[in-house]
Amino acid sequence: MKTKVPHLAHWGAFTAVTENGRLTGCEPFFADADPSPMIHTIPELVYSDKRIRQPMVRRSWLKSREKSDRTLRGREDFVAVDWETALDLVAEENRRVRERYGASGIFNGSYGWSSAGRVNHARTLVRRFYFQGGGGVDQQGNYSWGAAQFFLPYVIGTYMPLTGRVTEWPQVVEHAEIFVAFGGLALKNAQVASGGAGQHSLKPALMQLAAKGTPVINISPMRDDCPEFVNAEWIPIRPNTDVALMLALGYEITQRGAADEAFLASHCTGWPQLRAYLLGETDGVVKAAGWASRITGIPADRIVQLAQQLTGKRSFITCSYSVQRAHRGEQPYWMMIALSSMLGQPGLPGAGFSFGHGSMNSVGNPRQEGPAPMMSTGPNPSGLSIPVARISDMLLNPGQPYRFQGETLHYPDIHMVHWAGGNPFHHHQQLNRLVAGWQRPDTVVVQDIVWTPAAQMADIVLPATTTLERNDIGGSSRDRFVLAMHQAIKPQHQARNDFDIFADLAERLGYRDTFTEGRNEMQWIAHLYQQCATAHQRKGIDFPEFDEFWQRGFVEIPEGGKPYQFMEDFRADPQANPIKTASGKIELFSQTIADYQLDDFAGHPEWREPQEWLGSPVSRDYPLHMISIQPSDRLHSQLDATDTVQSNKTAGHETLCMHPVDAAARGLVEGDEIEVSNARGVMLAGVQITEGVTQGVVIIATGAWFDPGFGKAWQPFDRAGNPNVLTLDIGTSSLTQGPNAMSCLVEIKKHQDCTIA
Repeated sequence: MKTKVPHLAHWGAFTAVTENGRLTGCEPFFADADPSPMIHTIPELVYSDKRIRQPMVRRSWLKSREKSDRTLRGREDFVAVDWETALDLVAEENRRVRERYGASGIFNGSYGWSSAGRVNHARTLVRRFYFQGGGGVDQQGNYSWGAAQFFLPYVIGTYMPLTGRVTEWPQVVEHAEIFVAFGGLALKNAQVASGGAGQHSLKPALMQLAAKGTPVINISPMRDDCPEFVNAEWIPIRPNTDVALMLALGYEITQRGAADEAFLASHCTGWPQLRAYLLGETDGVVKAAGWASRITGIPADRIVQLAQQLTGKRSFITCSYSVQRAHRGEQPYWMMIALSSMLGQPGLPGAGFSFGHGSMNSVGNPRQEGPAPMMSTGPNPSGLSIPVARISDMLLNPGQPYRFQGETLHYPDIHMVHWAGGNPFHHHQQLNRLVAGWQRPDTVVVQDIVWTPAAQMADIVLPATTTLERNDIGGSSRDRFVLAMHQAIKPQHQARNDFDIFADLAERLGYRDTFTEGRNEMQWIAHLYQQCATAHQRKGIDFPEFDEFWQRGFVEIPEGGKPYQFMEDFRADPQANPIKTASGKIELFSQTIADYQLDDFAGHPEWREPQEWLGSPVSRDYPLHMISIQPSDRLHSQLDATDTVQSNKTAGHETLCMHPVDAAARGLVEGDEIEVSNARGVMLAGVQITEGVTQGVVIIATGAWFDPGFGKAWQPFDRAGNPNVLTLDIGTSSLTQGPNAMSCLVEIKKHQDCTIA
């Protein structure tokens, strides 16, 4: 018998098709004009041979508990246990660590997109569970835009534009006279949105922009960051030098007398300090086009021309999230804001600056303001957290100081890690260092669907259901749909719902009712739906009763309302509508930051060499700049265990794109198996040759499952092609400690079988 039920993934809504109780296909949501092909890979994940079939415990941990040899994680076999035993072990270890070390001994900062469902959202549930049990050590920020999140409030008073609430696409299409994208407008990035979506909006918006003939300029090391139909002009740039280009544009605009002095005086503070820096009055270096050309690799006359193109035009400038995921990544974001302000554009219809157009689906969607369904974690009673990407530092350096947001803080001493719904050995930087840190805690618990590298390096492994094996509710505040997620098939093997796992653990520790609030899975779904419905009803938007919603499978929220233009009210009257900075204005110079007296962060945007770039001394030994990008066939490392994704590899490894000149210099041809290395490690990849990357730059997708040869002696080596084996484990700055996991210098040679054992 064939059945069809509504469902949802981070890469879009769909209808799950089953025959005789087996998932056979996924059909796109009716309202989605550009559905993601990734929905068709979902059945492969559900039936993957990488599924965790039952609870498992590492052999020597089961025998010796916290006294076991932790270096055996990832190299030792597991013992199957029943669910009661596994849950008892986790609860007992939770109790032991909390009684002996307090909340500071437990790291519950599990990170990852988990599922689109909000009730069985593992990242929410692990926090809710530990917070209600007395607290733990959490993480602040995220790997997507962690640097910008902690920096932008100093400059524009909020980080909320990063979440997608930016000038809407129809405004941009109608009014923008030139569109400049630092980091491109990659369609593959817009396949996904946290919480899922009923519509994919980037491609239709870009088609409208192209049809109007608006000039689009793609400033990126990669040509294909923009779809061909946009007809974008590609300006290749050396990685991590965007701020130098922006500074030169600012200088050229100043020299032309084209800066909007009235806007800078009325809506900004700090223009005199920034102007002095541009003119070289403070450091003796004039930020002219010739200066920037030597840094960026862009011809000086093209920089001058771009300044001319921006002058006197309704301009829209956006930076992708990836631009700030690099050492000193805050600087291009700050200077983009300053550049737009110099042109007097913020708040004008279809103009100004933005973040993330082309980085994630639903950014710039026309919609009415309103929340998505969301379960609360509640407050963390310990108040303890670390910046999201400082995991290895925390595990390796307990008690040591670090700088963050102008303060000196200290790392906690972690004895238990509980990771649920994510794979840190995908997104964290310098993975061999993370392996060393991962061996420090007494106990590591991993809760997941498949045998990710994190699960393979755990002590206790708990098998969770896929979304298709449970009911849930999803949606994103950036999207106009709230979506039902019906269970399509029974749980596979011995997998259990994340909600039920944590509820049973809470029962063993004496707070099940507090954790569940007396609700089961379906009651929580109805509760979250009603919360969302009530919030929208206050705005005059009526939702149907829950039973009607559940049967229909979705609620569509009308676009309605006034078109949203970021900073419109502030522009109209900055005194009546100040932004939430120290001055109430856009801060081109921040006295607050200057007063922190940081060694690596000035009070205004600046060019300071990143630790690794093509102009640094390290480039003599490692002359290729490797940039890692989001994959087109999976979300982060989700789906990497499927045959479809594996079939897209080259020479059995992740594909690395390389310029023909760089390939020829190393005797490489299309399809070769290669070694990519630097002082931090080695990885294998397969080479693809293309003129779509800047010479001296190589591009590889993230998401390949880290494979150091589990079961063998540890080596600083990865067989899959995970670029984070090679990336630097440093923060973007001491101000934000943002993730720096997308960029590093490498050398490449053809792989010989005898090179690596």
